[in-house]
Order: sequence, then C-alpha cells, then structure tokens
Amino acid sequence: MDEFADYLSKLDENDQKKRLVGILKWIHKEFPNLETRVAWNQPMFTDHGTFIIGFSVSKNHISVAPEGQCLDTFKSQLDQVGYTYGKQMFRIGNDQEVHKEVLKSIIEFNIKDKMEVTTFWR
Repeated sequence: MDEFADYLSKLDENDQKKRLVGILKWIHKEFPNLETRVAWNQPMFTDHGTFIIGFSVSKNHISVAPEGQCLDTFKSQLDQVGYTYGKQMFRIGNDQEVHKEVLKSIIEFNIKDKMEVTTFWR
C-alpha cells in the first residue's frame, strides 16, 4: 500500500479520507495478490497488469471505477444498496454505508472476467 502514500497525503484529513483508507486496506487484505498503483490521479488495483478497480474522491462521495462492462453486470446490486452510477463508475455517498460484499463481488468478477486479458483496459 506504499504506492498510495503520496496520493493519500494530498487529501484533507477528514472522515472521507478515513473511509477511503479503510476501503483500500480492506481490499489489500482481502485480495493480497492484487498490485497497487496510482494512475490518472487515482489509487487502483491491478492483476497481471490489467485494471481491476480504481477510486477517487469528491466533496460528497467516493467514486469507484470497475469499468463499464463490470458496472453493467452489477447495476441491480448497486440499485439495491442505493449507490448512484454513471457509465464507468459508481458513487458511495459520504452518508452511505460501504457495502463490502458488493465491492468484493465486483472485484472477484473483474479478476475472473479479465483472467485472459493482456491489456490494461478491456
């Protein structure tokens, strides 16, 4: 997780930063084989050089980017937990619970679905 240190040091010390750090640490613990890096100004996890999931923060939410194809697969679960989403990402509002079971399912899907992918993006 050292790769995230510089990115995290630039964030204001607040509850949102604590939430993001908690999410990143949890993913690192649950998926220790994933590589960590910061690209496009967002912390992300990769597997064999291919993108799995990335994060960014804004004033009112944490954005989670799993790529559009994965997002399409999980829209009903995102609706169930009340997360809003766009074409390539979904939002965990500052006042919303972090549903780790949804995150875990998304990450597991991308790892399996991209097992044979040799490029960074799908």
